[in-house]
Amino acid sequence: MTAAGCGSGGSGASRIEGVTLRMVASDYGDLEGNDLTQDYWDEVVASFRKENPGIDVEVSVHAPGKAEQKVAELIGNGRAPDLAQIGSFADHAAAGRLYRAEEVLSIPVQADFVPALSTAGELRRVRYAMPFTANLQLLFYNRRLFAEAGLDPEEPPRSWEELKQAAIALRATGVDVPYGLPLGSEEAPTEAMTWMLGNGGGYVGDGGMYALNAPANVQAMGWLRDELVDRGLTTVNPAVTNRQGLFNLFTGGHVGMLNGDLSLTRQADRKKTDYGTAPLPGRDGPSDTTTGSASWMLAFRREGNRDAVAAFLAHVYRVENQFAFAHRYHTLPVTVSASDQMRSDRRHARMRPFLDQLGAAEFFPSNKVSWGRVSREIGLYVGQAVLADGDPAAVLGTLQRTAEKEEEAAREL
Repeated sequence: MTAAGCGSGGSGASRIEGVTLRMVASDYGDLEGNDLTQDYWDEVVASFRKENPGIDVEVSVHAPGKAEQKVAELIGNGRAPDLAQIGSFADHAAAGRLYRAEEVLSIPVQADFVPALSTAGELRRVRYAMPFTANLQLLFYNRRLFAEAGLDPEEPPRSWEELKQAAIALRATGVDVPYGLPLGSEEAPTEAMTWMLGNGGGYVGDGGMYALNAPANVQAMGWLRDELVDRGLTTVNPAVTNRQGLFNLFTGGHVGMLNGDLSLTRQADRKKTDYGTAPLPGRDGPSDTTTGSASWMLAFRREGNRDAVAAFLAHVYRVENQFAFAHRYHTLPVTVSASDQMRSDRRHARMRPFLDQLGAAEFFPSNKVSWGRVSREIGLYVGQAVLADGDPAAVLGTLQRTAEKEEEAAREL
């Protein structure tokens, strides 16, 4: 079984015959059930089939989080998919289930990935996961509420102190939640990491080892407790506050500021909320970085499937398909060519601040097999650090010990 120009970017039909690929994908449709991602993949498969009539592709789309469960179920039954578009990869790479990216992608396609994502899909310096979508955090603020509080909507906060003073002004005019701080289990890993980065910290240190209890992180959580939570500038209990609930309050005009991603632009635009976005405030000025997130395309090893997988991936990563997905589902393109197209498209003016920040984004340590378990622990417990009686050093110290234990266990697999 051979393929002409396998993985070369998709010019010319393959000579592969009688192959069926099975793929599991994640759904990116909106909260109301519109723009189902199954429709997108059906269109991509149809256009691929016109050029590659010997290869069929069956894509099953699952709700966020459920796609990973479906992949695990298929592997457990001895029927791993050929491809999966999901949010994690390290355990599959460590188990030897995946092709290396260079085995199924041409050099031009690999070189087209946005530089910030070029190494994010690596395990032990080998790239197994191919980026498929990207997202990141910016500061969102309600321009109308800012104006009513005497704040300049053209001058959003640039530092933590400016953010605190803006929150105080918003509270004085009766804003229900001056700053939305979601440290409940749903999104605590994202929110906590964003504040840690703003103080020069993060989840891992220079050597790539977990550093959850680094002094910069302890200081960041202590500042949140003392300067925002204790002053009544957030919800009463951030440890049980989740992001989507705050998004709903923000689009309804009840939250002055919060960190958010592209999904919030989609919701706020639909509700016609008058909002602005800005780089994240840092300890002493604008943060040098932001929290980024990505989803991945994985190619599973199966005898006889490599050429067909490579042919389909060459089609998937064409600029028109990458742009179409990002346009349709409000994600950031992961290729330079599609990013350039989006930047020049007037319909995507709201995306430009996100595109500008993507190169500076820091991503979760999803290249660690232990990250899935560690992130769950962060989600469950990190919010306790900012409560009135919270002890950031103790909470982060416990999480650090848990992370080290999980990392050691993962190395023994």
